[in-house]
Amino acid sequence: MVFHPPVAIVAKAGDAGKYKVGLPAWNMILRGFMSGAYIAMGGALATICTTGIVASDAAQAFGTASAGFNALILGAVFPVGLIITVLTGAELFTGDAMLAPMAAFIHKISWAAVLNLWVWVYIGNLIGSIVYAYIMAYGPLSAWNAAGAGTVTAFGMRAIGIASFKVQYVGAAALWSAFLKGVGCNWLVNLAILLGICADDLIGKFFGIWFPIMAFVSTGFEHSIANQYFISAGIFTNGIGTAGGFSEAQAAAAAKYLGYANLNWVGFWMNNMIVVTIGNIVGALFFVGVIYWVAFRKEIAALK
Repeated sequence: MVFHPPVAIVAKAGDAGKYKVGLPAWNMILRGFMSGAYIAMGGALATICTTGIVASDAAQAFGTASAGFNALILGAVFPVGLIITVLTGAELFTGDAMLAPMAAFIHKISWAAVLNLWVWVYIGNLIGSIVYAYIMAYGPLSAWNAAGAGTVTAFGMRAIGIASFKVQYVGAAALWSAFLKGVGCNWLVNLAILLGICADDLIGKFFGIWFPIMAFVSTGFEHSIANQYFISAGIFTNGIGTAGGFSEAQAAAAAKYLGYANLNWVGFWMNNMIVVTIGNIVGALFFVGVIYWVAFRKEIAALK
């Protein structure tokens, strides 16, 4: 199994970032759309696979019954999205939050080019995530009769529970917690990106990516692009429920979910997305990009 030494990994990360900032905007959006959908696929799979592990009437998404096992299964299946992203050349904002700055450090590209990449890829990720969330909400997360009336499935209730938990960050202390979860998340995500660069073969890339992503998800950190899917899917599915798709028991259970009152598009941005995105940037830029650049800059200069 061939793998590259640390200095070569950092140099290759800078080269990858330089390539990415040179893409035209339409291509950034297109590749961002692809990755947003791929990450959503991992989130959707995690939702389905963890349905029923925790108590259905738990007051929050992760519940109390079998919480550790639930977190393990959630983390074990979620990495499929980043594996597909890396191996197929799609663009993920949280990875570009490290790769593009690394290019700025090594190749002296402008920070305007870095921000340009971030903006267009983030938009693409958002579109892809929401499209896949809609597919899931009106597909496996609900059931429809001949009259066109929809009901929320057990999978849909799980989606609403996860989404509700992710918009429960209200107040300074809670938002600080969400920020720190964003930092921890993208620290691990970008270590996964570096390990993916480390290996030249498929199996090496697979396991290099899988373990750090499993760690961030199982730990309970917050990923902005994954949350674009999780919260959107919960909002769409909850709309089906409140339009008559909830049973009486489901309506009572949903009302107990921590954060359920904030499950709307305002809560999407104000109670999660903005602060988690900032945390993701800090985790990638400072805890991976800056640290590795400072640690290896002399060796990288010697490679030129």
